[in-house]
Amino acid sequence: MQTADIRQNQAEKKQFSCWVLVWISFGCVLSSTQKFTLGPSQTRGMRHFFLQQQQHRLSRFLRATPSWPSHYKTTAVAYLSLFPVCSASKSHPFQRKSISSKTNTMETFDNKRDDEDRQYTEYERIVRKLYQINLFNPVNLGLENTIRLHELLGNPLDNVTVVHVAGSNGKGSVTMKIAKAIEAAPANLRVGMFVSPHVSSFRERMQINGKLITEEQVLAYLPRVFDICEQHNIAGTFFEITALLAFLFFKEENVDVVVLETGLGGRLDATNIVSKPALSVITSIGLEHTRILGDTIEKIALEKGGIIKKGCPVLCGPHVPHEVLRKCAREKQASTYLTCDDVLGNPGEVITDYDKENARIAESALSILQENGVIPKLTPEMVQQGVSRRPPCRFELVKNANGVEALLDVAHNPPAMEYLIRKLIEQYPDKKYRFVVGMSADKDMGQCARSILDVTSPSSVHVVEAQHPRAAKIEDILEAAPVLKNEGLFDLEDRSIMKQVHDALKIAKEKNEILVICGSVFLMAEAREALGFDEPRDSECIAEMAGANIRNLRNSQENFGYSK
Repeated sequence: MQTADIRQNQAEKKQFSCWVLVWISFGCVLSSTQKFTLGPSQTRGMRHFFLQQQQHRLSRFLRATPSWPSHYKTTAVAYLSLFPVCSASKSHPFQRKSISSKTNTMETFDNKRDDEDRQYTEYERIVRKLYQINLFNPVNLGLENTIRLHELLGNPLDNVTVVHVAGSNGKGSVTMKIAKAIEAAPANLRVGMFVSPHVSSFRERMQINGKLITEEQVLAYLPRVFDICEQHNIAGTFFEITALLAFLFFKEENVDVVVLETGLGGRLDATNIVSKPALSVITSIGLEHTRILGDTIEKIALEKGGIIKKGCPVLCGPHVPHEVLRKCAREKQASTYLTCDDVLGNPGEVITDYDKENARIAESALSILQENGVIPKLTPEMVQQGVSRRPPCRFELVKNANGVEALLDVAHNPPAMEYLIRKLIEQYPDKKYRFVVGMSADKDMGQCARSILDVTSPSSVHVVEAQHPRAAKIEDILEAAPVLKNEGLFDLEDRSIMKQVHDALKIAKEKNEILVICGSVFLMAEAREALGFDEPRDSECIAEMAGANIRNLRNSQENFGYSK
């Protein structure tokens, strides 16, 4: 037995030495390099991110070896502390209680600061910390974190009227339409709205009567959530902490109604701590995130149906498996199960326009809420004012200063692209189109390109590469659509969206074309800036961390707190 223990001890020593040597070598290579390639984002902040990731792996390895003598772990922890992954910045999640640090810059890995260094604001630091949180708090299945955090924060949603919205498609649009209609109510209600992901600014995710949470409010409330996580050893994820920030914000700002969009799924989504929603809405069910939610429509429907609660009404859109969800509602003892036809009557036609379908779902929801006395009576004009609204970049038409009509749409997969093209033809049958297109690397770029080339020539397609790690490279898009190699418009030296949008605007004006910008949500912040939008926008140092988080953690930012 003693011999076995000695062998195990020697093996652990060897394993520990190998890990530390590998980590030191990796750190030395990066710290001696002014730049190392990370796709479009070649910044010191990204080098910092990857070194932190290695630090996390070593720390996780230490936790997985409880049999180690304490002096081995002490040596490893001392090493972790001494290596200059970052300074005492608040953005370093390993540094418990680092919120009060007065250090205003992160130390570089080199002996001198390079041109990329800058002073971070307090807001930038704490949001960067939030984006890094999943490196150190692995994503787990379940609502335990969210329930505990909600309780420790005083159950901020317990005394608020909540409309909970889930669905494969349309949930963001329906959430906005419902919120905007209630805002128009004569009672001057304060209406909170929680949505994800954002387009240009993290602050878009939580709003009251259309006003984004301010940087000052983030600084007031987010440290409280972090402090509770640290005091009670709760390993909250990005989405869990973001959701609790929103709930605390809504409570402290005395909202009357919250319209709450789920992140992904429903049953185990971090928003699903609402015990008595005024109404649960399931917009549609489609095959999505099958690794997480299940590989059939029925399985996914049951996950979305997790937001159905005992004694509460549920409304379902037309494109759901009604038999599955009716059974789910009966088992959960929902008060009523309603469809749009139950509430508004048969529309008398097949609705193929997604926005009209979403508006009908929102109108049905508003009718139920009024009937149940949850909100004041709304005039038809108020309802129409609300349901006509769309989130940004959903067939959003704007006119540029030089008179060019530009349409922004986050169509990013073949069905969405086909719908976009069909709607373009319906609304602008006599127009010619010019496209600025970028894609996500994990989508069917070839099929999306073919849909675009059905209505325009390759010479009218500008190919771009978003400044985001998940974005497809221009070369990959050209490989998926070879016809664009010779005739498409792109610049391998300057891959910026800004340049191609400006070039496309000039040509579209000369040729009287509509400019269509589509392919990925990752394009939209820079495209909107190029078009002259004056709106809140994340600084580069926040955007780079958001991108790194998404790329390097399969269950990160927008996987909303759980995985399978």
